[in-house]
Amino acid sequence: MPSALFSPLTLRGTTFAHRVWMAPMCQYSAAADGPDAGAPTDWHVQHYGARAAGGAALVIVEATAVVPEGRISPFDLGLWDDAQVPAHRRVVDLLHAQGVPAGIQLAHAGRKASTDALWHGGGPLAPGAGGWPVVGPSAVPFADGHPTPTALTTEGVADVVAAFAAAARRAVAAGYDVVEVHAAHGYLLHQFCSPDSNVRDDAYGGPFEHRTRLVREVTSAVRAAVPDTMPVLVRVSATDWVEPAGWTADDTVRLARDLAPLGVDMVHVSTGGNLPGVHVPVEPGYQVPFAARVRAESGMPTIAVGAITDPVQAERVVADGSADAVALARPLLVDPFWPHRAAVALGADLPLPRQYDRARALLA
Repeated sequence: MPSALFSPLTLRGTTFAHRVWMAPMCQYSAAADGPDAGAPTDWHVQHYGARAAGGAALVIVEATAVVPEGRISPFDLGLWDDAQVPAHRRVVDLLHAQGVPAGIQLAHAGRKASTDALWHGGGPLAPGAGGWPVVGPSAVPFADGHPTPTALTTEGVADVVAAFAAAARRAVAAGYDVVEVHAAHGYLLHQFCSPDSNVRDDAYGGPFEHRTRLVREVTSAVRAAVPDTMPVLVRVSATDWVEPAGWTADDTVRLARDLAPLGVDMVHVSTGGNLPGVHVPVEPGYQVPFAARVRAESGMPTIAVGAITDPVQAERVVADGSADAVALARPLLVDPFWPHRAAVALGADLPLPRQYDRARALLA
């Protein structure tokens, strides 16, 4: 039987050769300040280029801040300035040269911004020590020891929407084929959705319709800022893992239904990140059931991600209809050629770059 995982998929004007995609993963390797702040470096060029050579059918570039204060760390990528576009184009051009569509995840970290790189502990950075004041839906800090964010005014919320749209236009100028809106992992849009981080009593807080308003406004603004032929994805955390409180799987299904008429093409289903110290039952494919439920109950195509490490497991996710694609993160960090190994294991045809074809026997 032909492999479902290695069958093509078309969204709007973009065809992906198969369903093994690279999930966005922060590299914390951009300049923190100066004229090159937020711009991709040689590290990013080789990092993403290697995964394209390794066979990923879509490479999604890491969380890219739409404003400087929206960076997770000072070393994050950004698209808040036209001057950053040429460096992004270097990455895109290399991916395109290998026949791979390029995606980018646009993000604002909100109350989880202004932290150090992971290999420096990832703790909060104070203003004057490389950090900056943080914002959020409400004056509720992420965790003990983290700064209390300044609650965004309605004007500030409008500025966030405009910043996402402007960054999306820059993504188009850089040549990206796909844009993903980051509404997961406890960053700003997720913070607005969850009642644990959003205690507002205005049009952006309280009932579900108000708490999810920012996600809908950002998504609509991004959709309007890019060509009709360009796919728009939204990454969500399907649960805060504190049900029945917090953001739940029921909420995620409802949000997916609301996003469909706004021109969203796919929902990238992850979980967690908005609350510290929460037990997450990590096991192989632990987030796949959420992707399956969103797909079945909203009718929206989904991407499954998280602890998908085995080719047979990945094949099953697509073949049984749990998701339309799988996104790999850490497996691609340690093995850029995972897609080629999976193709061999599943009996699918995925041509190696001709420069590497002499090593094909080693993929088995």
